[in-house]
Amino acid sequence: MPALILVASGHDGVVAPRSGFALSDVALFVMAAAGVWLVRRALRKRFRKD
Repeated sequence: MPALILVASGHDGVVAPRSGFALSDVALFVMAAAGVWLVRRALRKRFRKD
């Protein structure tokens, strides 16, 4: 039964060693940083006292 679940999930159960950051990790960080920058810019513009 467990072998059937592994085959159905598409994973062989062997974890590859990490060799560094994956491209998806870098992309996620960049998108999060851009989101924070955009929100801060929008809030500064909204609450500016001109």
